[in-house]
Formats: sequence, structure tokens, C-alpha cells
Amino acid sequence: MSGFNQPPADEPTVPPADEPAHDDSPAGVAREYTASKHTATVSDERLSQMTTAELVELGGDLDHVRVISQEYPFEAGSRGEKRAERRVALCFTLAAVLGLAFVGLFLFWPWKVNAEAPTDTSNLALWYTPLLGLTLGGSLALLGAGLVIWAKKLMPHEVAIQERHEGASPEIERRATAATLMAGAESLGLGRRKMIRNSLLGAGGVLGLATVFSLGGLIKNPYNDHALFHTAWKKGTRLLRANGTPVRPGDMEPGSMETVYPFTENMAHQSDTPTMLIRMHHDQAEKFKARPMNVDKDWGGSARWNEYVAYSKICTHLGCPVSLYERETGKILCPCHQSQFQITQDAKPVFGPATRSLPALPIDVDDEGYFVAKSDFREPVGPAFWDRRFGVTKNAK
Repeated sequence: MSGFNQPPADEPTVPPADEPAHDDSPAGVAREYTASKHTATVSDERLSQMTTAELVELGGDLDHVRVISQEYPFEAGSRGEKRAERRVALCFTLAAVLGLAFVGLFLFWPWKVNAEAPTDTSNLALWYTPLLGLTLGGSLALLGAGLVIWAKKLMPHEVAIQERHEGASPEIERRATAATLMAGAESLGLGRRKMIRNSLLGAGGVLGLATVFSLGGLIKNPYNDHALFHTAWKKGTRLLRANGTPVRPGDMEPGSMETVYPFTENMAHQSDTPTMLIRMHHDQAEKFKARPMNVDKDWGGSARWNEYVAYSKICTHLGCPVSLYERETGKILCPCHQSQFQITQDAKPVFGPATRSLPALPIDVDDEGYFVAKSDFREPVGPAFWDRRFGVTKNAK
């Protein structure tokens, strides 16, 4: 006898709901997960039973990744693979050697450029910067070359297509992705290619060390010698042209300008000492209005000498050389950012981004008739920096 709720005898029997028929292959798990619109859960037990390769395949299916082709350039253990390994290791080893050379040069090379003339090719200071660039640049280039060779010769060449999806990934996809990354790391062969691994660690460690050492040049205390507040100009220092000859008042025509330097050993020029010596036109000299500090006796008296004035060539905006002088208008132009300074207003900025006047060098004429400095600049040279006002007070004394 058949009841009202019993199925016909010829219909297939539906398996009980608590006994689902699972396909445990990666493709089956992916289909099950996708068909349920990511609401079904796959037990940890099923995931734990899958191998790494199956999890990688599962991750590809979940991410809709289709691998078109995948092949290694060389067979594992072949001569071609070993030759490629040696080339990669050689690049990394040379990168480490050059990185060590950079550190050695940075620490021990006699770099002080003012110790000897910079034009003398025997001066070791001339080679300091080029060698730093050569060693560090060569190290980075060899490290990059090693990575490129490694990628082209030892890693699998794979072509795959992937459809992108939006939103955060659930746990199942995260585990599959982690397995994919681990498989990628395994394909690099770091575990069995110890020569490459060790040379890469050496190159990376040395380059990291070189970076740390180079930062040492940025932490010098500027207050140790007050280098930011003073230059090589001192009382009685003659104003010399680039060829070393001193300047007398009669040497310059009205409206002319000379670049002068202080005397130093072997005529080396410090970067903050270039100075413009300018002879104003007679009418400009009559209109000239000095700033208070440049006439105050407590600061050493007038900074100008008759029609002559001297100002730093370092722009007070960003430190460019302000070497363009327009004699008819009495304006000094900075070619970098177009700041203009007016001579008749004691080098006050009248146009452009500069907001501070050019520092004046107080000048006089010595007993032999040559221009000399009466003191250092009365203000710190160059762009503004922290505690600049502190330096003004220092120079005033």
C-alpha cells in the first residue's frame, strides 16, 4: 500500500539532506562555493586535506584565473639552470662588494674640499663624490641586473587571465591566496638555491648598511663650529678676483660688478663666500639708503665704501647664485626664481619670492689701496634656516 506522501516508485530517490554528495576536487569545491553565492562554508577539515597544489588550483578557480601556459626556462638541476644561478650570484656578490666600497669611501676618504685646490687632479677630494656615485650606483645596478636575470632565467614563464572582483575576500579565499604566495616563493627556489639566497642576503644587507651610513652626513650638529653663521671673510681679508688678483677702487668703471673671494689656502673657494663687488653710478650712490645695521657703529660702521658696495651672491630665497646685475636700473636678478634686489635700497628684495635682503659685506681700503673686508657678513648667508636670528646677533658682536 502506498501512502499519499510517498513518491512514485519510478522517481529517483533523493539523498537525505544530511548526507550531501561532495566533490572534493579543487574545481568541485570552487563550484560548490560559487554556486552557493559565497554563503556556504567549507569545513577546515576538507581544506586541511587538500595539498598545496590543490589549494593553489582552488585559489585560481575562486579568483577566475585561467592559466594559459607555464614553463621553466631550464630543467631543474640542468647545466643551464646552474649557469644562470652562477650569473645571478655573481651580480649579487659584486653588488655587495661595491656596497662595502661605498661604506669605506664614506668613512675614510679624505673628502675635505677646502684642504687643497679643487682644480688639481691629484687632490683626492676631487674623486670623492664621483667614487661615491660609482660604487653606490654600480651596486644598485648589479642588484637590479641579478634580479632581472633571476626572473628571466630561473622563474617560470606563466601566462594567466584573471577576472577581477570587488570587496574583501572571505577566509576560504585568503587561505587559497596564502597558499598561492607560498607556492610562488617555493618556485623561486630560495630553499635549494643557497648560493643565490646567500649572495642576495649579502647584497641586500650591505646596501642597507650603506644607506644607514649615508644618513650620518645629515646629522652633523651645525652648532659645533657655527658653520651656518660664519664664512671665511674676516677683518682685513682682501677681496680677490677668481685669478687671485686684488681689486683697487680705480679698477672698476661706474656701474660695473666684480665677483670676489677671500684668500684661502691654494685659492680654494668656499661655497658661501662668493661676493659681488659693485660700483654704483653716481646718481645711484646719491639715492642709496642703507639698512640700519649697515650704518650703526655698534655693527662696525658703514658697510659701503664711497660708491662701492658688496653683497653675497647666494640668493636668500633658495640659495641660487644671483649673478645677473643690470647696471642701468641697479637691480640684481636671481635667474632661478626671478627674485630681484635693488642696490639703491641696500639690496632689498623688490620682486619675486625672496623676502630678505642680500647680506652685505662691510668693505674698506687698506694702506696699499686694495679693498678689504671690515668683518664677516653681518647676516647669515643664503636661505633662511632655523635660529637665523641667533646668527645675526653672533655676527653683530
